[in-house]
Amino acid sequence: MTIQSPPRSDTAEAVPPARDADRLAVTVVLPCYNEEGHVLQEVARITAAMDASEYADDYELLVIDDKSTDSTLALLRDALPSYPHMRLMPFSRNGGSGTARRIGSHDARGRIVVWTDADMTYPNELIPEFVRYLDEHPETDQVVGARTTEEGTHKWARVPAKWVIRRFASYLAATEIPDLNSGLRAFRREVSLPYLRLLPPGFSCVTTITMAFLSNQHGVDYLAIDYAKRSGESKFHPLRDAYRYILQVLRMVMYFNPIKALMPLALWLFGLGLVDLVYDLIRYHFRITTNSLLLLVTGLLIASVALLADLIVRSRAD
Repeated sequence: MTIQSPPRSDTAEAVPPARDADRLAVTVVLPCYNEEGHVLQEVARITAAMDASEYADDYELLVIDDKSTDSTLALLRDALPSYPHMRLMPFSRNGGSGTARRIGSHDARGRIVVWTDADMTYPNELIPEFVRYLDEHPETDQVVGARTTEEGTHKWARVPAKWVIRRFASYLAATEIPDLNSGLRAFRREVSLPYLRLLPPGFSCVTTITMAFLSNQHGVDYLAIDYAKRSGESKFHPLRDAYRYILQVLRMVMYFNPIKALMPLALWLFGLGLVDLVYDLIRYHFRITTNSLLLLVTGLLIASVALLADLIVRSRAD
């Protein structure tokens, strides 16, 4: 996987990562791209929720402007004096929401990192509850907001597509996944560090962090949340991003458990080849057709690749 170099600014707003002694309890990572109509409302909502919680003096709001072409960055800079817990990180070029979340999580000062969006869709007033859940459940490393409704654009296509992808991911991860690509989640930063380099630049980063935790036996729990209609224009492309979600699920399973993805196909092809072989021997008087040989050889090849990939995974030091 190709990891892009961080498209970040060298201005004073981009503060270097904190030392262990300077760690906070929570970092809320908020990527922004052309959100001028509502970004300050979202900042105010998150700040009000955190200031009213037990984490009032122990959090930061890391707002990442992903090279917006509107006045988002100017509005955030003007608002900095009004929000002492806000840290602004402007990118020098657009890198995608996944890049923003990856860099934000790496630079986070908090021991718990929260991901959310700035489009008014997620109930960000519930962020303290997500952090509190992790504090009260030490066996859980990530808690995800499971949406009870779908209010995004192209709903007629998104609902069945997400259901299929989620069922596929649940099978590969061998666990039920109520919401695979929710943008609201909290996780322990130290647990996430080995997986941040795997995050793609686009929307499928949320799928990646879910599959990475599940594939490595980290506890992932879900809290039901409402999901509102988006403010502003959606950057989600139904066909392109759905295709990327599927590829990312496969990539994560291949990275952590390739036998789970490849061996069922190999055994199915090999079994089908054996059945066809028996049929050929009976019908053609002990002659074997090309179809039988192709099925058998293909099954053996895929099984060999699965075993080799599993050997590589088990010998790899992450």
